[in-house]
Amino acid sequence: MQLDAHIPGGPLADKWDKHRFDLKLVNPANKRKFTIIVVGTGLAGGAAAASLAELGYHVKNFCIQDSPRRAHSIAAQGGINAAKDYQNEGDSIWRLFYDTVKGGDFRSREANVYRLAQISNAIIDQCVAQGVPFARDYGGLLANRSFGGAQVSRTFYARGQTGQQLLLGAYSALMRQVSTGGVTMFPRQEMLDVVVTNGQARGIISRNLITGDIERHVGDAVVLCTGGYGNVYFLSTNAMASNVSAAFRAYKKGACFANPCFTQIHPTCIPVHGTYQSKLTLMSESLRNDGRVWVPKKPGDQRRPSDIPESERDYFLENKYPSFGNLVPRDVASRNAKEQCDMGKGVGDTGLAVFLDFKDAIERDGKDVIEKKYGNLFEMYEKITAENPYETPMMIYPAVHYTMGGLWVDYNLMSNIPGLFVMGEANFSDHGANRLGASALMQGLADGYFIIPYTIGGYLAGTHLEQVNADQPAFISAQNQARETTNRLMSINGKRTVDDFHKTLGQIMWDHCGMARNNADLEKARGQIQVLREEFWQNVTVPGKENDFNQSLERAGRVADFLEFGELMVMDALKRQESCGGHFNEAYQTKENEAQRNDEDYCQVSAWEYKGPETDPEMHKEPLVFENVKLSQRSYK
Repeated sequence: MQLDAHIPGGPLADKWDKHRFDLKLVNPANKRKFTIIVVGTGLAGGAAAASLAELGYHVKNFCIQDSPRRAHSIAAQGGINAAKDYQNEGDSIWRLFYDTVKGGDFRSREANVYRLAQISNAIIDQCVAQGVPFARDYGGLLANRSFGGAQVSRTFYARGQTGQQLLLGAYSALMRQVSTGGVTMFPRQEMLDVVVTNGQARGIISRNLITGDIERHVGDAVVLCTGGYGNVYFLSTNAMASNVSAAFRAYKKGACFANPCFTQIHPTCIPVHGTYQSKLTLMSESLRNDGRVWVPKKPGDQRRPSDIPESERDYFLENKYPSFGNLVPRDVASRNAKEQCDMGKGVGDTGLAVFLDFKDAIERDGKDVIEKKYGNLFEMYEKITAENPYETPMMIYPAVHYTMGGLWVDYNLMSNIPGLFVMGEANFSDHGANRLGASALMQGLADGYFIIPYTIGGYLAGTHLEQVNADQPAFISAQNQARETTNRLMSINGKRTVDDFHKTLGQIMWDHCGMARNNADLEKARGQIQVLREEFWQNVTVPGKENDFNQSLERAGRVADFLEFGELMVMDALKRQESCGGHFNEAYQTKENEAQRNDEDYCQVSAWEYKGPETDPEMHKEPLVFENVKLSQRSYK
């Protein structure tokens, strides 16, 4: 297989404009003849469905929640990046582009990232026009704050609820199209398979989560906006229902899965507090603007933070990275927090936490100012921990948060299956080996509002599409296969619950394919996953009925996919013998314990092709070419 990213020629700054002109167009009258299936209603999916319907396409929009506004994008807290440079600090499209490429440890495509930076300013204008209540300064202008990996303030925010407000903006646009008939909503529907006929993606198989009915849906193109796979670790900051299944089923139909081992560990999360915990809670990266991260200098020091004098505190990020301080990228901050805890300097009952202290900021700016910035985050922290962060430092520890890997897509956001487009966190395209904070919302809205309306039109105008209906063999075969899998899960009648298997898998992944990895542990993890997967298909119990509302059955299907996908992640990590961004192999690090890349052998996208249930997948390489940015060792000192 030859992977062609279809990156347009010409100067970097002109590529997107030239490409938009070169794309074929669908005239307004003809748009009404096409049906597009959009799976997911988060920022990417909601924006895409609303925008495509506004253009005149008929859109079928699917989500697993009871309402589109419950998509996990609602949980994003800190902000969204754009190169407006309102502060006159020297920001620019080029600087945003460079910071993003560098932050991703030079493992992303230049052309895709530059386009993202170009579009960023239009996103803010779009959202303001929708009425998104971004924070404003005293003069009424839009306010900004800093995020990790940047030395300028370019992050627009709505207190600690930016994802919620942006999603409500997309939701309002989406509901307008629902009311006009441009979008048909299918809530409480889970995609079980993508249907490929004549070499093109032409529909999906979905399960009605209320009735259990397995349905066939036809379209002229399919757009997957189904989020990331962080829940393979069981404990993550993702919503409990977040899963890999839609993307993984597409992978099994021939779509390549790119860089699956690139996972992001977020440095500021509330630490694990018990073995019966079902998820973790994010504390926004924006808190590192004013909060100072520290640990006691003396290992094993269990005094209360107020009893530890300044001279006995180690502000380890500020000391090690004076230029960026507490606002180093997430992978760097997370590894350093882990390093301090491994040295015995962690705090709290488990020793797996560091302090995030707002005492200096409160004394400098006043409690009222800090409350305006972070009030809802402080309330959330206090409700969960029973500690008041205005009076005592927060305790934080890294946790799985985001996944940079995803289905492989070209410059048009189309996978190697014609007609199957993938957007947002579900694709791999923009963030390399580490995503900078406040860039996920930027990518989702860029893909949905400003890229897919052009590129899907180019595909539809330039592709011969034969008449397809839901009674054709490809649809019936996919539906039958989905039913067989469901029946198989229901018939096992074992003794271990789905969640028990999921917890065990998550522990294997966290221990051996988490913040730090080595070849021996990865090999061990692969063997353990294979054994666990075999036991799952012999000993899982799924109560209830298949033709009914059955959340155990929902989870069983998702965990079955995680048990296969986890092995793919481990295989990808073993193949990439270097350290870069969120992939940190202990054998490859500098003298200062920073990630050490191998650009000669691994300056590439690793895209995996499914070869069957009993055969290892085949890895294909897309070389990454850097013509505008010089490859260098990342430094934030």
